[in-house]
Amino acid sequence: MLWNLSAFERRTALIAAQGTMTYGDLCAAAERIAAPLRERTLVFLLARNSPAAIAGYVGFLQHGIVPVMVDAALDTELLMALRTAYRPSYVWIPAERVAEFGAAREVLHWEEYVLLDLAEKDPFPLHDDLALLMTTSGSTGSPKLVRQSYENLRANTESIVEYLHIDGAERAVTNLPLHYVYGLSILNTHLAVGASIVVTECTLFDRAFWTLMRKQNVTSFAGVPYTYEMLKRLRFFRMDLPALHTLTQAGGKLDPEIHRELAEYAAAQGKSFVVMYGAAEATARMGYLPAQDAVRKTGAMGFAIPGGRFELCDDAGAVITAEDRIGELIYYGANVTLGYAECGADLALGDVRGGRYATGDLASRDADGYYTIVGRKRRFLKLFGKRTNLQETEHLLRRRFGDIEVACAGVDDHLYVFVTQEEIVPEVVPFLSGKLGVHHSAFTAKCIDVIPKNPSGKTVYRALEQYYDL
Repeated sequence: MLWNLSAFERRTALIAAQGTMTYGDLCAAAERIAAPLRERTLVFLLARNSPAAIAGYVGFLQHGIVPVMVDAALDTELLMALRTAYRPSYVWIPAERVAEFGAAREVLHWEEYVLLDLAEKDPFPLHDDLALLMTTSGSTGSPKLVRQSYENLRANTESIVEYLHIDGAERAVTNLPLHYVYGLSILNTHLAVGASIVVTECTLFDRAFWTLMRKQNVTSFAGVPYTYEMLKRLRFFRMDLPALHTLTQAGGKLDPEIHRELAEYAAAQGKSFVVMYGAAEATARMGYLPAQDAVRKTGAMGFAIPGGRFELCDDAGAVITAEDRIGELIYYGANVTLGYAECGADLALGDVRGGRYATGDLASRDADGYYTIVGRKRRFLKLFGKRTNLQETEHLLRRRFGDIEVACAGVDDHLYVFVTQEEIVPEVVPFLSGKLGVHHSAFTAKCIDVIPKNPSGKTVYRALEQYYDL
């Protein structure tokens, strides 16, 4: 079992609009949901931020049942393609989606969720170590899943609890989705120590969310870069949230200016701001920047989590030992997952990574041993022979035009800049041409209605390809 929940039986586990659940209540609900299923059964869990989804997740994981965490809002056609690829025996789903599964037999109805038996006659065998399957970051119905083991979950949970100093007095909030590893890790770590979770589907754009933050004395808040960009617009720095003492960030590199503002705000208010680095392929987290270094090391990611290790490798695979050299970031740790699954047959595979994960991120290491992410290996273009970092280009544009929605993408020798403000389009190409020293013919600026993002707030760059003039 991942958690010893019975040790916290009388403590408050979940706080939701429907009421409060103690750990004893949560255990009872989890047992009821898992009871009809055999051990080593595959189940699709269509996750929303609700006590019923959480109870199902807990019950499945505690009883050797393997859930696939899927966005509860996933398109029907994509969901059915996943079903065809992996042949789950059961689904734990919101009641309004039951009709999509035709003649499936209802086994249990609890709160707003229903357990359906899909009468799968030929399920794929599951490896003994397989605990959980997560969609890859940014995927929407892709059959590619990350295979996480019980040891991966245990190791990463213990490490995060240690470096964030999470204890039973903490109270988190579910502002991130549970089908996203960052959101799920918050649940895992708080359950591990008997802490409380405020469960809500309200977003930070809802007045009710901030009322809940104050009323329920939420102590920690987590966000991806997009979250913190929006908080600036919502005048977060002026909010009165006396119980809030920890802000964490992961899910991509934060713009350095926003990083500095948040670090200075936290220092002035006596709060902790912790920048973190992770991926589904490493269960959740790989690195963090301690709160005490947030101002001094603005822009840095920090160093490896307890039990983990980083190294940098050059294009030939040789380890880089010199300071301030850029190479691919490699991570080693017990939280490195088993590998990917791209079809049902892959669920029987064991560990193909051996505790080593090549992240695909480019980073440098300073004289103090702190790592800074400088971009993705695939987020670079060559513009007339000049290597251009698209992430840094987005940063330059925000610095020039202020608080704008922007995304840079393209192909070698042509960079596309997408914005949502028509009035700045004529200025973008002359600015970048002069700033980067590249002829203006290498750039195209376009205004689109919205920058496409996935449920965790990351820009979906592939969706921008439809706007290319190719």
